[in-house]
Amino acid sequence: MMEYAWIRQIQKKGDARAANELISFYYQRIYSFVYKQTFNKELSLDLTQEIFIGMLQSIHGFDVDRGSFKSWLYRIATNHVVDYFRSRSYRYERIVDSMEEVDVPQEHDFTLELEYRDVIEKVSAFMNELDAFSQQVMRLKLFAEYTFQEIASLLDRPESSVKTRYYHVMKKLKERMEVERVEG
Repeated sequence: MMEYAWIRQIQKKGDARAANELISFYYQRIYSFVYKQTFNKELSLDLTQEIFIGMLQSIHGFDVDRGSFKSWLYRIATNHVVDYFRSRSYRYERIVDSMEEVDVPQEHDFTLELEYRDVIEKVSAFMNELDAFSQQVMRLKLFAEYTFQEIASLLDRPESSVKTRYYHVMKKLKERMEVERVEG
């Protein structure tokens, strides 16, 4: 696969062209992963850039024999997003600050789009309260759409632990959403 050639060129020669190719190959996927969690274009662009800077700074530690690059990159991205939401500089704000930021595709119902964003906002706020492992499991499952097996491999945890954590957090989330629905 071409990505491994790029990685070797970066690791051995610090090849800028290979770095640009590797980043271009994964950029949209990582940006999308981040955007699904923030619904903020500028923030997502900034975080995505920081993720790739972190990737380049630590790429010498990546070992092809220990796992896929995609999994390694998503681990960096997940940790970075978790760190951002846990940072002292982050304070909870509405994810969509103004209607100008809402990009509604023509083929979607505007009301459904707003409801979806509201649900994602509530889920994100809930996840920000979780411990790092729970956040990683939930973000990889919900936003990167990884399987339990992939998450277990990525986080170096038993698949049963990942499933248990996921279903435990989903139960808590469902309870919270029910309370909010009743109170709302």
